[in-house]
Amino acid sequence: MAFSPICIYTQPPSLHEPQQNNTFKYQTPLPSSTETRRGKQSQSTTMAKQPSLKRSDSIAETMPDALKQSRYHTKRCFSRFLASGKRLMKHQNIMEELEATIQDKGERDKVLEGLLGYILSCTQEAAVVPPFVAFAVRPNPGVWEYVKVGADDLSVDGISSSEYLQFKETIYDENWAKDENALEVEFGAFDFSSPHLTLSSSIGDGVKYISKFLSPKLVASSHSSKKLVDYLIGLNYHGDNLMINETLDTPSKLQGALIVAECFLASLPQDTPCQDFHQSLRAWGFEKGWGDTAGRVKETMVMLSESLQAPDGEKLEQLFSRIPNMFNIVIFSPHGFFGQADVLGLPDTGGQVVYILDQMRGLEEELLQRIKLQGLNLKPKIIVITRLIPEARGTKCNQEVEPIENTKHSYILRLPFKTSKGTIFPHWLSRFDVYPYLERFAKDAGRAIVEHTDGRPDLIMGNYSDGNLVATLVARKLGIPLGTIAHALEKTKYEDSDAKWKELDPKYHFSCQFTADMIAMNAADFIITSTYQEIAGSKEKSGQYESHTAFTMPGLCRVVSGINVFDPKFNIAAPGADQSVYFPNTEKSRRLTTFHPVIEELLYSKDENNDHIGYLNDPKKPIIFSMARLDTVKNVTGLTEWYGKNKRLRNLVNLVIVGGFFDPSKSNDREEMAEIKKMHTLMEKYQLKGQMRWIAAQTDRYRNGELYRCIADTKGAFVQPAFYEAFGLTVIEAMNCGLPTFATIHGGPAEIIVDGVSGFHIDPYNGDDMGNKIAEFFEQCKEDPAYWNQMSASGLKRINECYTWNIYAKKMINMGSIYGFWRQFNKEEKLAKQRYIQTFYNLHFRTLVKKSFGLSDEPYIEAEEANGAIHKFVPSPVPSLPPPAITTQSQQKEPKRKEGVTPPKPIIARPGGSILERLKVGNPSVADRVDGVNGEMSRSRSRKFFRMLSMFIVAYALVRVYYLFK
Repeated sequence: MAFSPICIYTQPPSLHEPQQNNTFKYQTPLPSSTETRRGKQSQSTTMAKQPSLKRSDSIAETMPDALKQSRYHTKRCFSRFLASGKRLMKHQNIMEELEATIQDKGERDKVLEGLLGYILSCTQEAAVVPPFVAFAVRPNPGVWEYVKVGADDLSVDGISSSEYLQFKETIYDENWAKDENALEVEFGAFDFSSPHLTLSSSIGDGVKYISKFLSPKLVASSHSSKKLVDYLIGLNYHGDNLMINETLDTPSKLQGALIVAECFLASLPQDTPCQDFHQSLRAWGFEKGWGDTAGRVKETMVMLSESLQAPDGEKLEQLFSRIPNMFNIVIFSPHGFFGQADVLGLPDTGGQVVYILDQMRGLEEELLQRIKLQGLNLKPKIIVITRLIPEARGTKCNQEVEPIENTKHSYILRLPFKTSKGTIFPHWLSRFDVYPYLERFAKDAGRAIVEHTDGRPDLIMGNYSDGNLVATLVARKLGIPLGTIAHALEKTKYEDSDAKWKELDPKYHFSCQFTADMIAMNAADFIITSTYQEIAGSKEKSGQYESHTAFTMPGLCRVVSGINVFDPKFNIAAPGADQSVYFPNTEKSRRLTTFHPVIEELLYSKDENNDHIGYLNDPKKPIIFSMARLDTVKNVTGLTEWYGKNKRLRNLVNLVIVGGFFDPSKSNDREEMAEIKKMHTLMEKYQLKGQMRWIAAQTDRYRNGELYRCIADTKGAFVQPAFYEAFGLTVIEAMNCGLPTFATIHGGPAEIIVDGVSGFHIDPYNGDDMGNKIAEFFEQCKEDPAYWNQMSASGLKRINECYTWNIYAKKMINMGSIYGFWRQFNKEEKLAKQRYIQTFYNLHFRTLVKKSFGLSDEPYIEAEEANGAIHKFVPSPVPSLPPPAITTQSQQKEPKRKEGVTPPKPIIARPGGSILERLKVGNPSVADRVDGVNGEMSRSRSRKFFRMLSMFIVAYALVRVYYLFK
């Protein structure tokens, strides 16, 4: 049976994107990064002759022929796969087993150059459950197929994502895998009539695609164009109409009025202020908001007129960039210490805070410019809502309202975490432990938003898992367009963290976090990512969002259709760096020279103290420089070791590291403590004192900006050696300051830098090559000093073209504008999916939070408010939490946690209750059996309800589609 992969949709290509041809070649991937780890060379080789597959061919159809081509070696290989019994093999394991089976290199290369080699090179993992091996094959980013192969006869069958996940579950929890009533989650069931991208290369270009999709719809259908008219009529600011009023309530009336208005405007000088002719336009049904001059008003009217007459996606996108629909924006970021000073380096506080503060400044500047060009006299308002922490550790995080520096209309609004009884939780709380407080926080935030915006905002943005969930709850209640930004999805940081969630849950509560991520992803109108790789990865490795396509948490739920990376809600908007802080070292008049004595002491003083250890014997050498947290993934110790080993590099440059503490006991993080100890060991092992300076973490961003420039003055370079970096803000900062930059190929930096043009890619899994690449650069600079200047200028050019907050702000506001209309245009399907998400949240997530954190079983109280066809849901207080004075495991600081240990749940005797409830008290064995029965009954009822609800909604949607196309 041939299986159509879940990521390939069956709509005709003409509905999506123009196709160049009907066939394409699957290219063999470049060697996977995992194949070069620990110094190993890739086992797969580039094919001399690439196998070609028709677009209609599936892996299941192709694999039988592939197995026949090398049947002898294949049989031996599959026997070896099965020899160790049930197990999950990753790509690297598969290639290692292949190498061990076919030891003759010539024979092995022959297999790898054929179709079987191609399929194995595309396999991300394989679940071995004798006598079968189930493969998860990813021929292209975002495209997945699943097949099972019988090891005895090499039979091949295409299987669904659900069937593959059951194979995988058998390895971890066989009883769950066999449970016919196991909870399956399928968000994709509600996307069958939605348009989707078809090419992997188009992933992340959602605004452009939506514009192309909408444009012909508005022209071909009076029903669709009426939706645009209704949308424009609904535009207002504090009750005052914008653009048009109710007199232009049909497309024909609007088009007629546009013709008259255009003729009138053509008679006016182009620079005539809008105030001079506003009353004339109003007589024809037009209101303010078209533009500030006669010329701009006419341009906007022509864009609208043409959008209603002839399909043009680019013009429609330009039109929405001018529509006055964005004035108040609310941003959520609950966890950590969110502030403007003295917070960086505190627990859970880092790049996300810098990102949002710079984002707000960029957004305010762009909104002010747009409002002026729209001819309006309004003031925008941007609010970031975060947690108020009474025990603020000397920061302003206990201050309710804090204006954002260098802005006039933006501020931080802090609200405390409260228990259901209204008690304020005073301490810092790990980002992994916030989930019991978020629903109450969302309720309080909703009230505060209405008060601070005099109504409701035009856009709500979430950040990270907790902020995205709160934003989802508030946006649903207020009926506001929702955008989300993940920053980092924890699921991809820990291998198999979904399948092994039970092991990790006592420490990280991943069951809650992964579920919250799924809810927010599917509820969002649009999702912003910094890079393509964040969505769909690379040819060799799946992306952070892509890893949520289909996954399982055995014993909890099986997500057979989580998020689809071909959904046009995905958009790439890369952040920038604050260019008032990070600017080139050549701009001498802007240099912050007051910091120079301190920086001179930090870099070159021979003394060792709490700020720096090690010293530089030759201060005339260029400096290679890295600044990061001392996490394993940041790999700063790896850079130190490669430098220590490479005599050639040590003769050319000094090494400066900025990050962490020197005393491991000062850290609250086990991983950081280990890295600190390792750094001391490496400095002693390679005798680096005299050539290396280690500076403690620096939190003053203005001084850090000048530090980058001082390093550039030495004709040095910046090195970012992380094993994986989602984006790479320090890369942007360094390039802004004129530093030639070497950065990891794994993650966002690979897209920021054009290798050899605007910087250099390095592979952190191959330290020797990395060290030699850096050494070669400095040798060339020694021979030709102009080469350093060339690379510095090329890096700056790349940043100014692609990575500024001005570019980012334009993109984000355009998204809010066009997706606000798309939300209304696609209202029926949005409602159906919203109902599913609401049910999933109420029946599954809330119960999960109570169970994960050992809370009481007192029920939530849900209230509904009717709002037309869409209900607004008022979040109820969270269940009773332990009083703040009592420190539970989830509230302890990180170093005091014990992994894998779950605190026992107290048995609470309640007056009255059923006989079973009374019997449970004081009798743990009976309590366990009763809880098991009750739990199974509850799960059974939930499954039945989910099935009935899904059937009802799908039937309803089919009827709607039938009448739509009838």
